[in-house]
Amino acid sequence: MWGFKARKGLRRFSKSEEGLGTLEIILIIAVIIIIALLFKDWIIGLVNNLMGKADDQANTIFE
Repeated sequence: MWGFKARKGLRRFSKSEEGLGTLEIILIIAVIIIIALLFKDWIIGLVNNLMGKADDQANTIFE
């Protein structure tokens, strides 16, 4: 019985304009998280590379 009410409420929520906007935001966040998890190693390597370059530039400025 509870499952039916929950599905009916979810369906009503997804059909309303406010619910549709919320659903879209949740889906976009989910896709971003999945992409981040798939490319985690590449992103970490890129950030480390950029931070290393920034550190080298800072060392040349302050020397």
